[in-house]
Amino acid sequence: MTATYTFDVFSSLDGFGAAGGDWTGYWGKQGPELLDHRLAVYDEEQRMVLGAHTYRAFARMLAESTEESDVRDPWVTRMRNLPTTVVSTTLEGPLDWPDATLVSGDAVDVVARLKEESEVPLRSHGSLSLNRALMAAGLVDRLQVTLFPVVTGRTGLDPVFRGAADFDLELLEHRTLDGHIQELVYRPVLH
Repeated sequence: MTATYTFDVFSSLDGFGAAGGDWTGYWGKQGPELLDHRLAVYDEEQRMVLGAHTYRAFARMLAESTEESDVRDPWVTRMRNLPTTVVSTTLEGPLDWPDATLVSGDAVDVVARLKEESEVPLRSHGSLSLNRALMAAGLVDRLQVTLFPVVTGRTGLDPVFRGAADFDLELLEHRTLDGHIQELVYRPVLH
């Protein structure tokens, strides 16, 4: 049986995964429903898959954060404590992550093998370039986009789908959180 792989990403309406300027985490739009829902999603048994860039960013943000910051929200702490595979050709171990395995090699090959061998679903939060490659290879089963009600045209960072292939998307699930955040779950199929 092949494990399901979910590419989980936060995005502004104009397609950016983050923003500079005076924007705060979650673009300042998070509320209790979003945070409770995220915790429930990460309470499920699963294995995380991160690329080197996202691993470095998470490790740096967590090291620089305080207990009160958005970076330490309960769902993030839960995510960090899940078994994690970090795919990289540049990192060297050991990693500063509780249950991380560093795997060197081509991400498509690594994730194809993980999908065949894993007894639990696989999930990746962020890891944009890694997940664009996995989508192009047909390895992403679910694309979960949490869409925040902001446009960050001047300050947007990390375009989520820049350079991605073309995909048709079949809507599998949708919900509104805190009255203004949309979570959309799609099955991507190369166009």
